[in-house]
Amino acid sequence: MAAEIVNPRSESTTEHTGHEGGAEPLDSFDPAFALHRGGKMAVQATVPVRDKDDLSLAYTPGVAKVCSAIAEQPELVHDYTWKSSVVAVVTDGTAVLGLGDIGPEASLPVMEGKAILFKQFGGVDAVPIALNCTDVDEIVETVVRLAPSFGGVNLEDISAPRCFEIERKLQDALDIPVFHDDQHGTAVVTLAALRNAARLSKRALGDLRAVISGAGAAGVAIAKMLVEAGVGDVAVADRKGVVSADRDDLTPVKRELAGFTNKAGISGSLEAALAGADVFIGVSGGTVPEDAVASMADGAFVFAMANPNPEVHPEVAHKYAAVVATGRSDFPNQINNVLAFPGIFAGALQVRASRITEGMKLAAAEALAGVVGDDLAADYVIPSPFDERVAPAVTAAVAAAARAEGVARR
Repeated sequence: MAAEIVNPRSESTTEHTGHEGGAEPLDSFDPAFALHRGGKMAVQATVPVRDKDDLSLAYTPGVAKVCSAIAEQPELVHDYTWKSSVVAVVTDGTAVLGLGDIGPEASLPVMEGKAILFKQFGGVDAVPIALNCTDVDEIVETVVRLAPSFGGVNLEDISAPRCFEIERKLQDALDIPVFHDDQHGTAVVTLAALRNAARLSKRALGDLRAVISGAGAAGVAIAKMLVEAGVGDVAVADRKGVVSADRDDLTPVKRELAGFTNKAGISGSLEAALAGADVFIGVSGGTVPEDAVASMADGAFVFAMANPNPEVHPEVAHKYAAVVATGRSDFPNQINNVLAFPGIFAGALQVRASRITEGMKLAAAEALAGVVGDDLAADYVIPSPFDERVAPAVTAAVAAAARAEGVARR
């Protein structure tokens, strides 16, 4: 896939019909439309087809030799096609950014964007696939049927709780990496930032009590990863308060969550849970009252990651917190998934991993945190997505972890 912007269509049919005096292209009003005209990506050949000799090698009759060899030895598909370097970016359009269920067509600009980020930051080709179905089994069946063309599957913007079941079923059915970035990419980058915040304050992860606002895809994945990494205690709150075993309204996912979080047995509201907490992680939207932030422990960390409006505005958070992070690019310490998923897939594809394990994700977080090194500061606990050290560090760590865990095939 070409990472550069390519515009094969010069004529527009998209118009701004509300402009007095006649219709004008939307491009006239917003540069985002101008950039997206014709899409943000295109297929690009990697071999020349200049004459009949080139044609006979790239296509028939030469291609038949390669097809026959793969038919006899299926593993050769990794060497003689692009399979081992291409990822399917799959969505059903039900949870797109902060826009919600906007459907498959409207999701395509985001999926194209994800694909060019794969290429730009990880050197991984990616194909956007927006599915016109939302049934769990239909999505799984469709992706399984598409899987022979791809080395990995990145699930994107699929609403919870279906996303958990879809990912699990695909992981069981396929022998290639399946990764829901809204869950695990967010968790990896959050853990990396938290590792460095703890290092800056000379505390161990085991000394921290964290509170997560949001029990959707990202909140559940972050909770699992923080517990796996050794954070002392993690409580997760949804709209009805802290997820705890004494609640009788929990979904199966939240019941599982209650089983490994909230050692302190906290119940009640998010605000009550924040009293004395060391870490706030927001992945839910809404607004956390300032007095609740003020009730946190001295030297607390506030990661308010909702976009475009953080749960705690940085100006408020800085009054009480030692380290503040958001999901926005116009504040320091942006928790951005692009720091994780390109390198994670690049490392997994490099060794032809059969899956992405917890150990591979933890290794990615540790490597990402390590990029900061001696430059660690309160406004620099996570590197920039444009730091050229990020993808190679994550790629190498993930590949090594895959080999150590026995899921690498080369």
